[in-house]
Amino acid sequence: MEMKHSLHLSQTQKLIMTPRLQQALKLLQVPTLELQQILKQEVLQNPLLEEVDEVTEQEDIDRESSADEQNNEESADPAEEDPIDWSDYLQDGNLDRTYVPQSETSMEFLEKVPVTRTTLAESLIEQLHFLNLPEESIRVAEFLVGSLDDRGWVVTPMDEIVDSLGIPAEDIEKVLRVVQALEPAGVGARDLRECLLIQLEARGDRDTLPWRMIHDCFDHLVNRRFPEIARVLKVTVQEVQAASDEIATLNPRPGTSVSAEDPKYVTPDLLVERVDDEYMVMLNDRNVPRLRISSTYEGVIAANKKKPDATTEQKQTREYIQGKLASAKWLIQTIEQRRRTMIKVMNCIVREQREFFDKGIAFLRPLTLAAVARQIDMHESTVSRVCSGKYVQTPRGVFELKFFFSSGLATDDGEDVSARTAKDIIKGLIDEEDKTDPLSDQRIAELLHEKGLQIARRTVAKYREQLQILPARLRRRVA
Repeated sequence: MEMKHSLHLSQTQKLIMTPRLQQALKLLQVPTLELQQILKQEVLQNPLLEEVDEVTEQEDIDRESSADEQNNEESADPAEEDPIDWSDYLQDGNLDRTYVPQSETSMEFLEKVPVTRTTLAESLIEQLHFLNLPEESIRVAEFLVGSLDDRGWVVTPMDEIVDSLGIPAEDIEKVLRVVQALEPAGVGARDLRECLLIQLEARGDRDTLPWRMIHDCFDHLVNRRFPEIARVLKVTVQEVQAASDEIATLNPRPGTSVSAEDPKYVTPDLLVERVDDEYMVMLNDRNVPRLRISSTYEGVIAANKKKPDATTEQKQTREYIQGKLASAKWLIQTIEQRRRTMIKVMNCIVREQREFFDKGIAFLRPLTLAAVARQIDMHESTVSRVCSGKYVQTPRGVFELKFFFSSGLATDDGEDVSARTAKDIIKGLIDEEDKTDPLSDQRIAELLHEKGLQIARRTVAKYREQLQILPARLRRRVA
């Protein structure tokens, strides 16, 4: 078959991600705190947008009513019709008004002053300068402090430190012991074994049974071979168990106790409150700027309407205002659509998970994004964007929206059970087990089968790992 180059014309339909559509999707996905910053930036960039203060809101409503009446009178004359109905956008505070509970109208908010947090390196260097060390030792100590990771361990091999500083390994070891004597106890260790030994020595527990277990039988300790440890150290298994419990109180990551990261606060985007026998869904966007078209440009718009023979400069001004007005209108409509979508999704979640809100996590039902999307007649990706990074405050606590979505497990009665419910049952079984004879994954699966839950042993192991629970052989206690 002969192949030829040719040109063909065809018509196809495809979705074009215009800048406005990209902005709408971004605003739908961002949490409330980030939305607040975005809107404030938009107000700075678009002169036709302005914030509505709560103090002047009632005055604005009165002005809107009078403006609407005046615009209705003007629109009666067809000779003065304009392609854009400016009256729809002037003083239209109703497009973007939030619900503010009566109990919060007089609430005062205090500005949160950021607290300076000291890093691990800064804390250690500050302690070093109180020790009056020689200048050369200070240089080595600062290099060692710079070699610590977030755990507080020295991650740079000793050979590289020797090559970098040009100092004998014995001198570096001496300075390292000085660093290991600093607070928090355990910093400067090169492995877990050394980290735990440093902490016990700082307590004055050198040569005790816990210290000897770590120093002489660390491999047996990691694998919880308590009978072997008892035989080597010539003690009882019960004493080994008690010493193991004491070792468990040590911190394997001492560096994390001095962190430079600020605590992350969760601000719920939605509120669910119980009123009588119903659950009410509200948006927690009190601090989000409420926008409207700026009244400053009302006179400019009105003047341009009455001048059909405008100059070039006036036409450019009109085009500029029209562009900014269209952008402002789109932004206000997008914010309103975002609010309606979030409320609609949360209302659907409340309907589907009503038993969870009434009785607790054991009654959490399996739910998927596709199921919610079908009910509210939206695309699954839209629901996913709404739930991404959003939190809701409920009578049972603060949850991420994705918490309510999980796969289902079949039961003997034909109803599905949420995977989160299965995890809660597994955790309950392990909490109540005999610690001297812990439940294996297979035994847990059999107990779940007796409860009517069809689940495989591998699924039990996966859920147990997600719950960060050790396997049965590592949970076993001798007493």
